[in-house]
Amino acid sequence: MKDSNLRQLIRVTKNEIIQNYHHYRIDTTQSPFHIVGRSQPYRIIFILSHMRSGSSLLTHILNSNPDIIGYGETHIQYASEADFKCLMLKVYWQAQEFRKLSDIKNLSMHQKYILDKVLHNNKFLNESFLVSENLYSIFLLREPQRSLASIAELKPHLSEKQVLDYYVKRLSMLEHYAQLINSKERSLFITHNQLLEHTDLVFGALHDFLGTRQEFSEDYQILRTTGMRDVGDHKGNIKAGRIIRTPRKLNNQISPDLVEKGMQSFNQCCATLSDYCSTV
Repeated sequence: MKDSNLRQLIRVTKNEIIQNYHHYRIDTTQSPFHIVGRSQPYRIIFILSHMRSGSSLLTHILNSNPDIIGYGETHIQYASEADFKCLMLKVYWQAQEFRKLSDIKNLSMHQKYILDKVLHNNKFLNESFLVSENLYSIFLLREPQRSLASIAELKPHLSEKQVLDYYVKRLSMLEHYAQLINSKERSLFITHNQLLEHTDLVFGALHDFLGTRQEFSEDYQILRTTGMRDVGDHKGNIKAGRIIRTPRKLNNQISPDLVEKGMQSFNQCCATLSDYCSTV
């Protein structure tokens, strides 16, 4: 019992030291993109997408690049650029392990980009910061037939009409964001189908868009948050550590007329995003 209590005390003390260190480096400066001991400002990456789009897969692919750190949905409600400090604190605490002495290297905070993914319309309380030169947006869409069926499976309390309503309103909002940002240098549009079927082209586009030192890989790092509810995908093949192209069997079927309505929104959103964003 004494050994157990000692280990618990050591864990608590270690966690407090690490979190105090993060707070000192992040909160001491007023700039939303700068921290203590680092001359270059951070850049923020938002994955702007919808539920069941493949955003968890894209998150893991991006996060496995040494220039990027994130873990999934942080559920931060952004009112201004000042909230990027909260993003940094959450990401650096959740996305890294501190179990071994060698993990001390994780305190370097050397990454170029901090990543969050946003799948819902209520997360941006103020949209003005989306035009910041330090913010990069990756728009990800998936066709409605698979998306709607998967959302219905994930949210069984929703009716088919409610599922479609979420999808249509979310795609409309993504169009709005792209028009507001209005920068092909800071926004990239890809589809789930491109990610799976034209992977090398997508990886090349991501490399050029973000200017990372290393290229992207189909193999990705499993995080301690991988598969956790409210963070990302907990139903698919996300724990495989690599891209799995065989689709998971779904038990839900969406009415063809609702799928058709979803397809109209999908096509309209694709057209708008292709006009305002860089493409593959």
